[in-house]
Amino acid sequence: MAKIAVVVGSTRPGRLGKPVADWVYARATERADASFEMLDVADFGLPLLDEPLPPSRGQHDHAHTIAWAEAVARFDGYIFVTGEYNHSIPASLKNALDFLYGEWNNKAAAFVSYGSAGGIRAVEHLRQVAGELQMADVRAQVALPLATEFEDYRTFTPSDKAERALGILFDQVIAWSDALRVLRHRPDPPPGT
Repeated sequence: MAKIAVVVGSTRPGRLGKPVADWVYARATERADASFEMLDVADFGLPLLDEPLPPSRGQHDHAHTIAWAEAVARFDGYIFVTGEYNHSIPASLKNALDFLYGEWNNKAAAFVSYGSAGGIRAVEHLRQVAGELQMADVRAQVALPLATEFEDYRTFTPSDKAERALGILFDQVIAWSDALRVLRHRPDPPPGT
């Protein structure tokens, strides 16, 4: 069974992302075709990227990076919950993604976004980053405009449309997480090949 992380990308006080992620997680745990866990970037206290070697080398020197790498590596796919900050993703999420490389490879990625335009511009950037990290992003997306999905622009009140979109997103991220398993578990090539 696929193991999927609901990743909370914003770390700022009063963030809207946590109630959105709580909703995603609550709906996810109603499913029997995958297991889900919450993975909150704020819980890891990551500084700005401070590893001396590029993440693609897979050598992590700092305890915070090792803890983050171990947490991320456990999953087959991810549902990123992101706000839109100045037409892009929060710096905290970009930084968390940049810390690692191999831990993200050959896994599925899905996106739940929020913002004045539903966070769609942030997800366009996030799709590019996911591609470079060798994640397969699914087409389905849940875009939550502040004016229609948040009472007084603060209290998250998901619509029936958002609920339906989330169900489709779950179907796709689980299917892709399962399909990519063969790439994640390839045997090492024989020596000398």
